[in-house]
Amino acid sequence: MKIIKWIAGILVTLVVVLLGIAYSLPNEYNISRSIVIQAPPAKIFPLIAAPKAWKNWSVWNQRDPSMEMQYSGPESGPGAAWDWKSKSQGNGGMKFSQVQTDQKLEYELHFEGMGKPSVGAMLLEVQAGGTKVTWDMHGSSEGNLMMKLFAPFMDKMVGPDFEAGLANLKKLAEKTT
Repeated sequence: MKIIKWIAGILVTLVVVLLGIAYSLPNEYNISRSIVIQAPPAKIFPLIAAPKAWKNWSVWNQRDPSMEMQYSGPESGPGAAWDWKSKSQGNGGMKFSQVQTDQKLEYELHFEGMGKPSVGAMLLEVQAGGTKVTWDMHGSSEGNLMMKLFAPFMDKMVGPDFEAGLANLKKLAEKTT
């Protein structure tokens, strides 16, 4: 009986320590990656402003070719949206909120069970030799303990996906130039 109480005490202590660590972690997370593409914004923008075009360069779609996708709203621009179901990438959706043609696209991204949606943007800046494309995303884990545990690692978890997606976008945009 003593051993059961001892094990229960250790488990309770571990849970309390983990909760204490989780509550001390920051609520906010930010991810940002950039790449220079040897193409004008007018060639790149259609590849990011239409949800159906994302499957041609997004690493998430490439990881799960059988991902079920359902599109809604306009074909591109503000209000264009899609939801997906994927065994390997999770279920979620994205909706474009604001668009400045050839300059900026803002979106909301949500995943089932992950609390508040993330907010992101793709920025296009003309530079010598091409266009700098920056993919940013930020969010808050507030109110979701599981997400709070992931927040400090979001850059390391999602950043490589942004890098791979931008590299794919670069290949596609430069090929069509």
